[in-house]
Amino acid sequence: MTSDDFRAAAHTAADLAADHLAGLTARPVWQPMDDAARRTLLDATLPATGRPLDELLATVGRDVLPYPMGNGHPRFFGWVNSAPAPAGVLAALAAAAMNPSSAGGDHADVHLERAVVRWIAELVGFPHPPGGGLLTSGTSMATIVCLAAARDRAARAAGWDVREDGLAGMPPLVGYVTGETHSCVRKAAELLGLGSKHLRTVAAGPDGRLDPAALRAAIARDRAAGLLPFLVVASAGTVGTGAVDAFDPIADLCAEERLWLHVDGAYGAFGVLDPEIAHRYAGLARADSLALDPHKWLGVPVDCGCALVRDPAELRAAFSLVPSYLRDEAAGELGWFSEYGTEQTRPFRALKVWATIAHRGRDGLAADIARTTALARRLGELITADPELELLAEVQTSIVAFRLRPAGPTDDTALDALNRELPAAVQRRGRAFLTGARLGDREMLRACLLNPATTEADLVVLLDEVKAAGREHTG
Repeated sequence: MTSDDFRAAAHTAADLAADHLAGLTARPVWQPMDDAARRTLLDATLPATGRPLDELLATVGRDVLPYPMGNGHPRFFGWVNSAPAPAGVLAALAAAAMNPSSAGGDHADVHLERAVVRWIAELVGFPHPPGGGLLTSGTSMATIVCLAAARDRAARAAGWDVREDGLAGMPPLVGYVTGETHSCVRKAAELLGLGSKHLRTVAAGPDGRLDPAALRAAIARDRAAGLLPFLVVASAGTVGTGAVDAFDPIADLCAEERLWLHVDGAYGAFGVLDPEIAHRYAGLARADSLALDPHKWLGVPVDCGCALVRDPAELRAAFSLVPSYLRDEAAGELGWFSEYGTEQTRPFRALKVWATIAHRGRDGLAADIARTTALARRLGELITADPELELLAEVQTSIVAFRLRPAGPTDDTALDALNRELPAAVQRRGRAFLTGARLGDREMLRACLLNPATTEADLVVLLDEVKAAGREHTG
């Protein structure tokens, strides 16, 4: 391949991407793939000979781009998936062209990652000593990294060396979560050998936030039983309702009990940039660790999470292993990123983070986030004013929990069945996309607003589609 061949193909790829992004609002948000299109991808045969780049790009344009997940569309309100920031899309190409391993060494990606991790910490107001964090594939991996450090610190305090001896024979380490804590915390506990049965589900108050009194009582019960409490997981925006825990009283209790406070900020931590809701995040900076996703509210193209820790030495104690073939006498006192987490070969995630943040700047990001939270509050008002709809929780960030409640006598079982079916029905109609979940003992609809291109008119379409799908379902 010549450089001219690559240049021509790159121009074609840029046109495909630009046309895709420009045409989003003219297409359905999402629709099921037809059988023929699905089989084209599923049954693709392994090629014996290569194909020219222009043919490959034509295939992408014909068989891939027309069938998106939908999250680039301003009426996509599902899960917590953002539209891609254009600057991040462009930077991802340059990062792939370099294709380094960001494990360590003296090259651009390593230094840029140290800078953008510091930027992320500055954006959310978290303390950042040198080496106090790294980029990951997402908050699921960041949570494993942070909880491993918490586990090892607690084990050392109890006289155990987990890295050498494992957990066998040690009194169980106990962590505390709520019913709304993200499932990645349970996965991390299981993978780290803690066991999900040693994650205590602590009661939340009516506002969805962890109850410090219930937490204190649970810790006391476990200490009395000879167990070793070591971890509390608070949330900077639950995935169900967007609730933000009261960090200061939780941090006070953790300091008193010598527990590691981890904050799951995957979705919501960047909400602190909105002056309207920044007060909800008071005390966030007191956590021992914070996991968050630039690929959510900031719009950095997937994948990109971030683990931030108050004490970098705890990460290094949990993960550092430098075999002779990876010695780098010029690495300096911080060493390599691969000493702070599980990955050795690491992709160049930092460039798309740098581009996304640098393109918008702090003020631009704050304005984007404030717009989505304001729209979420407006959606809550529209729901409250509609007799067919019911708002199920206070709108604290940019997630709105509600359900359809048609006029006439309907028992709770029937309402649950209706609202369980509605998300898929709305998705199939193609004009809006939302998802569902359970809140306590009730089925709910949840709309997550992350796209600053969303308008109030899009909110009206969403609610109209919910009610229309409900009418279709009930006949």
